[in-house]
Amino acid sequence: MSSMFGKPRASGERPPQSPLPECNVAILGCRGAGKSALTVKFLTKRFISEYDPNLEDTYSSEELVDQQPVLLKVMDTADQDGPGNCERYLCWASAFLVVYSIDDRKSFEGCQRYLEVLALHARGCQHHCPVLLLGNKLDMEQYRQVPSAEGMSLASRFGCLFHEVSACQDFARVQHVFHEAVREVRRQAEWNLPVRPLFISEERPCPPVATPVALPTHHSLATCTFNTLPTVNYKEMPSVAQAKLVTVKSSRAQSKRKAPTLTLLKGFKIF
Repeated sequence: MSSMFGKPRASGERPPQSPLPECNVAILGCRGAGKSALTVKFLTKRFISEYDPNLEDTYSSEELVDQQPVLLKVMDTADQDGPGNCERYLCWASAFLVVYSIDDRKSFEGCQRYLEVLALHARGCQHHCPVLLLGNKLDMEQYRQVPSAEGMSLASRFGCLFHEVSACQDFARVQHVFHEAVREVRRQAEWNLPVRPLFISEERPCPPVATPVALPTHHSLATCTFNTLPTVNYKEMPSVAQAKLVTVKSSRAQSKRKAPTLTLLKGFKIF
């Protein structure tokens, strides 16, 4: 394969000063699972059955996911015998697609090693990258060796999404999986946004005045009275590490279910 599979950008479509946001997806799995077939199907809508198993390359495609443009880069990896020299894609990818063939149990067992490597990598870094487990070759249902329930169980064990696809037949489902990876990266980016400081109001009365002050009515001036008015100060919400948490149980729970709890910050009014 070559980079000709990428979709070129139309001239004049977008000003050069506003580059597209990028999403890097690495496709992992044992040899023969169909990683290259999935990549080509997504990029060209074509199915090619034979590839050089030692060829590894990265391709780019401009996609529109939920009406938002994105430059999707796909790395079709070529590990020889399971995960090895993983740094090249662990430090590059924003999301991972781990692929096995539903008619090859050995490829399914090999997926577990990839998932273990990704889980170990996630513990050592602050940024979490979404992982999707894919059962490929759904068109080979009559030769299935890995039930869907086993795939779902493995995905649940490692906390990743699960799909079954066919690079041979179903372009729409293959496209959905790649777009779903982009959506997961966007969701993760939203969760990682820095939290803006929260300010809450705290009412404080003015210093008390002993008696109202009445102005003399010289030159037909009306009598004016000054009253005490509360002032409003704004105080920054303390960080989570500094806040004192208080758990309050609702008294409205009438059933035998556990009463819902509400966590408040001690010493502040919640409006």
